[in-house]
Amino acid sequence: MRITQGLEQAQFLAAINQLESGISQTQQQISSGQAFSTASQDPVEAGQVAAYNQVLAQTQQYSTNASGAQSSLNTEGSALSQLQNALQSLRDIALQAGSGSANPQNLAALATQAQQIQQTILSLANTQDGSGNYIFAGYDTRSAPFALTATGASYAGDQGQRQVQIGPAQTVVIGDNGDLVFNQIKTGNGSFTVSAGAGNTGSGLIGSSSVVSPGSYVPGTYSIAFTSASAYQVTNTATNAVVAAGTYTPGQAIDFNGLAVTLSGQPASGDTFAIAPSTNQSLFTTVQSLIDSLKSGTSGTGGAVALSNSLTGAIQNLDQALTQTQDVQASDGGRLNTITTQQTVATAQQTQLQQNISNLQSLNYASAITTLDQQNTTLAAALQAFSLTQGLSLFKYL
Repeated sequence: MRITQGLEQAQFLAAINQLESGISQTQQQISSGQAFSTASQDPVEAGQVAAYNQVLAQTQQYSTNASGAQSSLNTEGSALSQLQNALQSLRDIALQAGSGSANPQNLAALATQAQQIQQTILSLANTQDGSGNYIFAGYDTRSAPFALTATGASYAGDQGQRQVQIGPAQTVVIGDNGDLVFNQIKTGNGSFTVSAGAGNTGSGLIGSSSVVSPGSYVPGTYSIAFTSASAYQVTNTATNAVVAAGTYTPGQAIDFNGLAVTLSGQPASGDTFAIAPSTNQSLFTTVQSLIDSLKSGTSGTGGAVALSNSLTGAIQNLDQALTQTQDVQASDGGRLNTITTQQTVATAQQTQLQQNISNLQSLNYASAITTLDQQNTTLAAALQAFSLTQGLSLFKYL
């Protein structure tokens, strides 16, 4: 095969282009600080970097989810704290009204205060987060869940609990629905309620009540009926006598079937007190009942005695509401601790992934500069050699 001058020039130019391409790539590496910018430059390590980047993107999304969950739970926790303050204020109002020194004007003023707190509670129940979502609405976060009614409030949300994923196999609840927080509150002492008969004519007042012997406690509906000012009997729903004949002493507990009820004052013959298992009642119903009692004051059947018994029941129900909100808030705190732990793990994982990526992709500057010097030297030598060979001619020697 004859090698012509044109072929030699073409081969030389191809070699020069290859050298210049290598120099350009090395310069780009030095400029960017990366050993490679495309997968073709180092397919094996580029594949490892892509895998690391995929895992890193997932962990960063989990961290974003965790931050959002943390914000939602902090918003709920703040609302619950304010709700507890409102409930405590209502409890103080009920205690003040039942102190015996409140006159009709005082009771009316207290009723007005209670109504104002009721509006505050409604606002808290319809709390929105920074995105405008109603935090106590369950899944239906775009609509206000609560609206006041004549007897309390209606609930338009659902029973859903929103969750987000904060780790590869870990989710966390980011909001409690309003039905759980505001509606599913036990009445009375949490086990049973005590109420005075509507037709009572004596001055019997309801005091403390509790389950004193859980092992002997028999839940049920009972009636304490006074057969005289100093004697009573207890029957169940089947009118069977549980206590056939008891002697009443004001301030002394009446106990049977594992429970105890304390009455004070002087019930009249024929007065009754009903005991029934606790049920769920809306906080708004409790608040409205308290307002209604304050508005009615000492008027109506039973007068001051009926008001006192009503206030006792309201205080017990408010205590149950306080317990409920404290339990929910404690649950929120547990979730926040879970998020904090997961964020610590995610941060450590992200740091390690970024280090792995850096180790694979970062440029060894000393080696790259040496390579660039060698490439420039090779290119200069090639250009000089080509120039000399192109200058050779027999005519120079004639």
